Amino acid sequence: MADILYTFENKVYVNLTNACPCRCKFCIRNNGDSVGEAATLWFTKHMPSFEEIKTAIDAWDFSGYTDEVVFCGYGEPTCAYDNLLQAAAYLKEKGLKLRLNTNGLSDLLNKKPTAKELCKYFDTISISLNAPTAEKYNELCNPSFGEKSFDALLQFARDCKETGVNLKFSLVDVISKEDIAACQVLSDRMGIPLRVREYVAD
Repeated sequence: MADILYTFENKVYVNLTNACPCRCKFCIRNNGDSVGEAATLWFTKHMPSFEEIKTAIDAWDFSGYTDEVVFCGYGEPTCAYDNLLQAAAYLKEKGLKLRLNTNGLSDLLNKKPTAKELCKYFDTISISLNAPTAEKYNELCNPSFGEKSFDALLQFARDCKETGVNLKFSLVDVISKEDIAACQVLSDRMGIPLRVREYVAD
């Protein structure tokens, strides 16, 4: 079984699934089996059940990690939607702050609006924007939902913003300076802060 909980840069991360509707050209999964202190983040036999996730949470000492717990592993957390909600609710009972790192395609994955339900549990939502237009997003991220993906991402962001959650866009600096600037314009227009992350290969 892969690591369900692991640490990276003094934060605890929750790895729920390896499933993802995107095949981003810069995806860190292409570079190895793990991140941070994890032995491996690949689930070889099955995706974890909630009971397995709960067992991993119960076995973890959170005392040295008071900043936030981040749902981000080797897959898109909202692909494991029910487990995601249950695990988030369980961690909130422990008084922990939670962040969801997501590609923003949860509504397409789960065939319903999901922002309001997710924002009940998460203190921060970070959505991977990665491109300023649908065409460039499709080229870079190869979403399985095709052309409607980018608009769905933006609508998910609008819905999250309406809840008042701490919301931000992020992108990795593998795109051109011009596209980064265009992403900043889009983020500013939507009133959502943009974080530009440095690409780290390992």
